[in-house]
Amino acid sequence: MTPAAPASRSQGQTRDSSRLDYPHAMHATAVPMRPQGLALMLGWRRLLVTMLISLGFGLMLGIHWTNGMMSVLVRTALLGLIAMLVFGLLEQWPRRLPRWIARWVLQVVGVAVAMPISTALIYALSTAPGEPAFYHVQDRMDGFATLTVLGVLVAPWVALGALVRQKEALARTQALAFELERSEFERQALDARLHLLQAQVAPHFLFNTLANVQALVDAGSPQAAVVLRSLIAYLRAAVPRLHEPVTTLGQELQLVQAYLELMHMRMPDRLQFALHVDPAAMTLRCPPMTLLTLVENAVRHGIDPSEEGGRIEIQVERRGDRCVVRVVDTGMGLRPNGGGLGTGLTTLRERLQLTFDGDAELRVGAQSPRGVSAELDFPAREAD
Repeated sequence: MTPAAPASRSQGQTRDSSRLDYPHAMHATAVPMRPQGLALMLGWRRLLVTMLISLGFGLMLGIHWTNGMMSVLVRTALLGLIAMLVFGLLEQWPRRLPRWIARWVLQVVGVAVAMPISTALIYALSTAPGEPAFYHVQDRMDGFATLTVLGVLVAPWVALGALVRQKEALARTQALAFELERSEFERQALDARLHLLQAQVAPHFLFNTLANVQALVDAGSPQAAVVLRSLIAYLRAAVPRLHEPVTTLGQELQLVQAYLELMHMRMPDRLQFALHVDPAAMTLRCPPMTLLTLVENAVRHGIDPSEEGGRIEIQVERRGDRCVVRVVDTGMGLRPNGGGLGTGLTTLRERLQLTFDGDAELRVGAQSPRGVSAELDFPAREAD
């Protein structure tokens, strides 16, 4: 009996060798490099915070400052800049420290020591030529003492706060780097697992197909030579697709059509088939050998063992953002003690889970009065 013509055929073949999209696999993005040298010492955030704190204390002191608001603002701003530069200098130099001293201790102590020295230099340099030294003038000495005590009390605490913020930022950066690295390892593991599963499909499919030819040869069928030539031509087209990361349902249907015609040559009186295909589903992507695995399983375990043979119905339909594929046969049906789905369907289910991140389902059930129905439900994703 002649098999029914397919409801739709794909217009040409499109080769899609794009990489599979793994939702768990984050794209690797470069972690921002930490500034070094002057870029670190004079960072705009650091400079802004320093000026805000310095000018804030300067405004509070300027209310009672005898030399005017501008004088105290300039002095507090200079002290803040000096503290920032000392903090940044000791953050990077010396590059190696003795084991008995921590760098953060060196930074905090350095900032504290720099305050009285810097205040003394500011007052000494601001003394006009011919005037007495600042420590001989009571008002200036009071101002020196005020700025020194304030600098020694405030600057180390600001330095400690900056160190805490740095530690938190470093922890966040490291956590981001670890997460990116872990995601990259997960993506590589998924790639390796999927390639391994596809490698398992190839020998399984070839062995089953060659077993069909061997049955013809053993039976002395005159169709053996014709079937073998058709098989060679078919395998030349099918085997290269086993190693592609992704294919389309249109390409899968072409292989299925050729496979079923080949099997019909082997058992023309026992195999009938029909394809009912939604044209909107032809360009949807799927793992290689998805549909062919279901059809080959129906032929080998359903139609072939049955003396009466049977019929295979293939339905491909797009339902909004989902795609549903059904392969129904009227063969032997499910065996009571089959021991699972078998190698082909088990591998197919795992490949679908990896490709669609668990958003795909393979359902296998018995048909009435006999036969098996295998249904795939997966996201409808257009090929690039």
